Amino acid sequence: MRGKSLMFMGTASSVGKSMMCAAVLRILKQDGFRAAPFKAQNMALNSFATAEGLEMGRAQVTQAEAAGLEPTVRMNPVLLKPTSDRRSQVIVNGKAIGTMSAMEYDAFKPRLRQMIREVYDGLERDVDVVVIEGAGSPAEINLKKGDIVNMSMARTADAPVILIGDINPGGVFASLYGTVKLLDEEEQARIKGIVINKFRGDVKILEPGLDMIEKLLNIPVLGVIPWMDIDMEDEDSVTERFERRAGRGQVNAAIVRLPHISNFTDFNLLAGEPGVAVSYAARASEIRGADIVILPGTKNTIEDLNWLKQRGIADEIVRHARRGGLVFGVCGGYQMLGQALRDPEHTESRIPEMAGLGLLDFSVTFHAEKTTVQASGPIRAESGWLAALNGVLLDGYEIHSGANEFGPDCVPFLYLNGRDEPDGVMNARGNVLGSYLHGIFDTGAFWRALVNRVRAEKGLDLNDGELITMAEFRDREFDRLAAIVRQNLDMESVYRIIRGEDVPCGRWAHA
Repeated sequence: MRGKSLMFMGTASSVGKSMMCAAVLRILKQDGFRAAPFKAQNMALNSFATAEGLEMGRAQVTQAEAAGLEPTVRMNPVLLKPTSDRRSQVIVNGKAIGTMSAMEYDAFKPRLRQMIREVYDGLERDVDVVVIEGAGSPAEINLKKGDIVNMSMARTADAPVILIGDINPGGVFASLYGTVKLLDEEEQARIKGIVINKFRGDVKILEPGLDMIEKLLNIPVLGVIPWMDIDMEDEDSVTERFERRAGRGQVNAAIVRLPHISNFTDFNLLAGEPGVAVSYAARASEIRGADIVILPGTKNTIEDLNWLKQRGIADEIVRHARRGGLVFGVCGGYQMLGQALRDPEHTESRIPEMAGLGLLDFSVTFHAEKTTVQASGPIRAESGWLAALNGVLLDGYEIHSGANEFGPDCVPFLYLNGRDEPDGVMNARGNVLGSYLHGIFDTGAFWRALVNRVRAEKGLDLNDGELITMAEFRDREFDRLAAIVRQNLDMESVYRIIRGEDVPCGRWAHA
């Protein structure tokens, strides 16, 4: 081992690889090391535009933030964004190169190997340690031949591997044993430690099993990580966030759970506002009673708009707006609020044109070229309730295709990057608003203004306490995460593994 890398793999998807990488990256930062994340290939709809205007997965953005680094596409050179059950947009080094079926991408993948090696080597030269994340399981034997992200990547980086098992669904020892035994001898030799994640209860009950799995595999168990209530950004739509109600209070916000929902990390801060309850809605009945309805981003705007109409959710949103209820759209959700959506080149959808919700006076035409840019600018509302926020700076990023053609009834309130064309508009009544800006709520100021508008209409006292920004919130959660993992993971052994030293078994043996 070269002593410059550490790789985390899992027995399956969603076992906690992303969070464990973020935790170790924060610990390395706290211990004085310059460490960077890396994932050769990510499949997720949550993405980010870098300072260079390139697109990468949010998981590695979160990990870079944990490490105290500016995110770059070197940390995630290949990103797949599913557009349907069988096709994905393929993004290489931050730029979309087309849409491929699974079979087409499988044939294309070998051409990526050399590029991934070169990108990784360049990143490794610039830092003390690279913390690499695998994808799914390395034991997917039907996919091993074309692998570019698991054991193939471990060989490329000459990286030692720590294998993570999730105890929560049960069968953790079988999944750990089976994963290791489905690998060949060279791959098994790369696994230098095991971590069991999401444990609830007294570890002493688990110790006989930990001792036995060490003896069966001759691989040390480095730690048992407890179930953690840490609010981290989710990599993709495999998240428990959609199933729970966050926060509590007199103001209710419903985020529509679109089939191709993307960048829902925009809304992680919302439930932190006092007196606000936030939930995700997939039925019309779940929108009734909401004070604020949010239409999020989506990878397939027209198809998801069609889904809204078929399920009666579109009609419920329109009724909510007509009654004066607040509606806010971000990116694709913003596009849905217009009069018409046109896709003549089938950039996103097989449907060439569809009427929008008709709540804002603009139409959208999609083109193959994609906007990926970081953006900032002040609120500039000529009149209405938002004028009180004039001059407040909002910043974030844009990732979208499509250009708006505005009608006379659109009321601008946000201009970004010095452009003459507005990036945020609302209706004359001021209750339907939208913007392409991801991160529009991250300073807390804009979200508080929406919430206070509802509170004023309900005759409630306005919130005027100290705002917490998303950056501050993330930093606090990273430190909480690192503290829990440091307490429950043998970091001395982790450092030995990074240096290429062996770690003995026997920690869990009973006398």
